[in-house]
Amino acid sequence: MSTVEQQRAASVEAEPADDVEQQGKIVSSLPQDYTKRLMVFGGRCSMELAARIAGQLDVDLGQVDLRTFADGEVYCRYEESIRGADVFLIQSTAGNEQQDMTPNDALMELLVMIDAAKGASAHRIIAVMPWYGYSRQDKKSSPREPISARVVAQTLEAVGVDRVLTMDLHSGQVQGFFSKPVDHMTAMPMLTQYFMDQAFDEELVIVSPDAGRVKVARNFARKVGVHWAVMEKERPAQQVAEIGYIVGDVKGKTAVLVDDMIDTAGTLTAAARTVLDEGAARVIACATHGVFSGPAYERLALDASGIDRIVVTDTVPLRPGAPDNITVLSTAQTLADSIRRIFADDSVSEIFAGENQLF
Repeated sequence: MSTVEQQRAASVEAEPADDVEQQGKIVSSLPQDYTKRLMVFGGRCSMELAARIAGQLDVDLGQVDLRTFADGEVYCRYEESIRGADVFLIQSTAGNEQQDMTPNDALMELLVMIDAAKGASAHRIIAVMPWYGYSRQDKKSSPREPISARVVAQTLEAVGVDRVLTMDLHSGQVQGFFSKPVDHMTAMPMLTQYFMDQAFDEELVIVSPDAGRVKVARNFARKVGVHWAVMEKERPAQQVAEIGYIVGDVKGKTAVLVDDMIDTAGTLTAAARTVLDEGAARVIACATHGVFSGPAYERLALDASGIDRIVVTDTVPLRPGAPDNITVLSTAQTLADSIRRIFADDSVSEIFAGENQLF
């Protein structure tokens, strides 16, 4: 063999072949330049919150056609390609009076959005549920009752969700109803910062409306740097509460009633009356989720409840006619930070220094 032929043979042997092992690794001829995409879509119940989250993420809110047919059926169609994308669907399973939607409508809409995304070959489907509907029905309190929070979890997984992101669940065991990952956010840093930024004439005292929220009230008080108290409550029937007495000193102080949600406001107004009767200078209410159903607005008006201010977040859209003493804080930044970390496969709990499990 001539010298030229030897050099040519050596160069051929040195060239790596497609799909062969080279230096212990498999080298594929397929292109390996895949780049993940993040897409955010909003359901009709949480479209405004979804737009704020998309703005925080510097992405355009995805275009999706959502309609309710004349017979009440929900329809969904994505108006752009979502193939290979990480799709975040923002939808609290709550009612939205302006959109003429009930909590069941919102849940069904979220389910069909998940199914449509699955059929459109999305890479991952993450349901962002700032308010997890049915979360209070998390156990059997009487014979022959369902555990509806578990039903919702099983339905979400059956239709194809890959992950769930939610905020301030009513109870921690709801996470156990899922086999898929559940990221639990909390509005506590935002709410505690709000009270630390306010100037009050009287000393603050954080009050838990019942024994079940003692840990939340204690952590809240520790963050703000004040004392806390707890109220004894009995619930003779669903959505009916009777406040007994207060353990702790509230006399002459500004009492901040802290809870995870305000629904019909029966518990809250009863607690406010008890606190005022115990000598509190004034009462402020604070909760993550302002559901405000039924007679809540009438009960919470300042002249009816004696509550100076009610501070909630935008996890649930306010229905029209809210009294002037309701203040709404946005969770868009917190949820956007969590979405960004999920998309990048980073730690979510670092946002809250590991304190996002409050139960």
